[in-house]
Amino acid sequence: MSTRLGHAPDDAAEAVFRAGLVDAGVLLETGVEGLYGHSAAYQQIVEALDAMVGRWAAELGATAVHFPPVVSRATFDDTNYLQSFPDLMGSVHVFRGDDRAHSELLRRVASGADWQSLLEPAEVVLASASCHPVYPLCTGRLPEGGRLFEIHGWCFRHEPSVDPARQQAFHMHEVVHVGTPESAERHRDQGLERGLAMLGDLGLEMASVAANDPFFGRLGTIMAEGQIEEALKLEGVTPICSVERPTAVMSANCHRDHFGLPFSIETADGSVAHSSCVAFGVDRIALALLHAHGLTPARWPAGVRARLWP
Repeated sequence: MSTRLGHAPDDAAEAVFRAGLVDAGVLLETGVEGLYGHSAAYQQIVEALDAMVGRWAAELGATAVHFPPVVSRATFDDTNYLQSFPDLMGSVHVFRGDDRAHSELLRRVASGADWQSLLEPAEVVLASASCHPVYPLCTGRLPEGGRLFEIHGWCFRHEPSVDPARQQAFHMHEVVHVGTPESAERHRDQGLERGLAMLGDLGLEMASVAANDPFFGRLGTIMAEGQIEEALKLEGVTPICSVERPTAVMSANCHRDHFGLPFSIETADGSVAHSSCVAFGVDRIALALLHAHGLTPARWPAGVRARLWP
């Protein structure tokens, strides 16, 4: 998946909402826009949402997998994320120097000079989407019916913002199918319907809209227009800071052969595999619930609590 769940800015309303979350101790500021610590109550909501998505994934028979918040640079390169979203990615750099280089590093740190240029790229980059490490696992021929995965983990996208729903480090929970073009599209459509229903049952006012990713540069405009025209990306949106500009809290995406080709994935009949994902922006859903029902989960409607903590 290469999506950025987002909405148009409404800075005043977003700043007010963030201030309320910070004052209540739900979000803990770190001095960097879009990077927060979380309270125990917030974490309980996140864990309940993860469990809810996990129950659905288990119904589907998905294989649950877990990955760290970094991905190998080789895998990252094959996703073509850099070609589409260079402004969002984060590269990990490390120190590989000798004693002399270390002395120079310390000198620069002490003098306030640039020391970052002494670092070199590591073999990993920050994970931009939780599903990226799955595709190398599928290289080769798929079994009949394809493969289905449940993945949740931390992602990073460099888009600092006052909007508490647009975080640089955030939690994504995805259910990914790799198979035929027909099965991939079916997973996308059925997953969107189920996701909208699950979130609607939590008291969120949900709607489905055709959307596009924020592809970079002039070519990105053409790519985005094509994505909307072919309805490859659909989002589940709900009002958080603006009724007129609701926030996307989940997405359902058809990748076509975007991952099947570079990772050499074939269907059971030898065709290039297609994939699709249903992705839940867990932090955004948590914030939507806090906005809709108040900052004290113990006082939320009984029906909502029963679905989150059965």
